[in-house]
Amino acid sequence: MSRVTGGPNLYGYEIGILTLETRFPRIPGDIGNACSFPFPVRYYVVKGASPERVVKEGDPALLQPFIEGARFLEREGVKAITTSCGFLALFQREMAAAVSIPVFTSTLLLVPLVHRMLRPDQQVGILTVYAPSLSRRHLEAVGAADTPVVIVGAEQGKEFSRVLLENEPTLDVEQARQDLLQAAQHLVHTHPRVGAIVLECTNMPPYARQIQQAVGLPVFDILSLTTMVYQAVHQCSYEE
Repeated sequence: MSRVTGGPNLYGYEIGILTLETRFPRIPGDIGNACSFPFPVRYYVVKGASPERVVKEGDPALLQPFIEGARFLEREGVKAITTSCGFLALFQREMAAAVSIPVFTSTLLLVPLVHRMLRPDQQVGILTVYAPSLSRRHLEAVGAADTPVVIVGAEQGKEFSRVLLENEPTLDVEQARQDLLQAAQHLVHTHPRVGAIVLECTNMPPYARQIQQAVGLPVFDILSLTTMVYQAVHQCSYEE
């Protein structure tokens, strides 16, 4: 390395993350906790993007602020961009078109891929923070409208969905874990044709291992997807 060219003010991160404006705890494994990644990430908080507006309302007025955030991260030098909420799948096409680097708004992008890994008679289970709001529009936006899926939400639990959707500052981690385990077990027991689970919610990865152990199926989450994209934009060298 004899000559390099500068430009951005900061260096060393390949992945940019557009986050909702929240106050709920983000424990290790959560996409909003930088310790969740074995590589540096660059965050950008989209002001006004509350869980209510993104998850329950799907507010189209948030598209432009997310695009502005994506363009900021691109200028900062990241090589790919994701978000901190799977419901932002609604903005996938527009955000990908707004920048010149890859954008993967949601783990829902994995749904068609995961289904291709399974037997033709199997389904993809989607575990979401709030099933009433996860619609066909979200699946269409990521090319999964015709994929056989089963959607189950964690909103019937006592802690996980309530804390996130109401943006509360305190989380009972063990109760949140139980909420997700119960939802996942209900999913596979009620729908025995489910061959793998995709976690829509970017706050679910801290519990992914326990979910996998409880149901005995492959579990895909936002950390899986982000790591895959990171490796695509930051290939390692195999030269000695």
